[in-house]
Amino acid sequence: MTVDPAVLTELGYLRTRVPELSGSVLATADGMVVAHDAHGTDPDSLAALAAAHLALARRFAHAVNQGELRESVVECEGGYITSYTAGPDALLTLVTSGAANLAMVHLEARRCVRRLVTLLALEPPAPAWWEPPATAARAKPLARRTPMATLPTSFHRRPA
Repeated sequence: MTVDPAVLTELGYLRTRVPELSGSVLATADGMVVAHDAHGTDPDSLAALAAAHLALARRFAHAVNQGELRESVVECEGGYITSYTAGPDALLTLVTSGAANLAMVHLEARRCVRRLVTLLALEPPAPAWWEPPATAARAKPLARRTPMATLPTSFHRRPA
């Protein structure tokens, strides 16, 4: 997989702005690594765990009617693991030491996420006025199947 050098540069800048940062991983919502700056941390494992945590945190946010999840913080004995949604299909996860100023981590991570979302945009969003053509093919509903419909017709007859 080829990573856009601008994405790696952005993760490098984040490391310089947050010196307590020991690793960062940009991943898809299903746990695949897009890019990372994680030295000493397995980026594949971190991405998979972060995606699972994201899914659970999203369900938690919806269960208590708090709207869409933006970020999540896990405080550990040795530091913090913070995850930030980067659009509907990606997340940025950071691992920092306990000496990190959490407010500064949030500030820099949110800025980084905004830049990453623009870098990762594959196509510009459609204008608000755009609608798909009326002639677009619509999916037909599936035929309803019943157990009797799957049997050969000889089984449908009653014995005389």
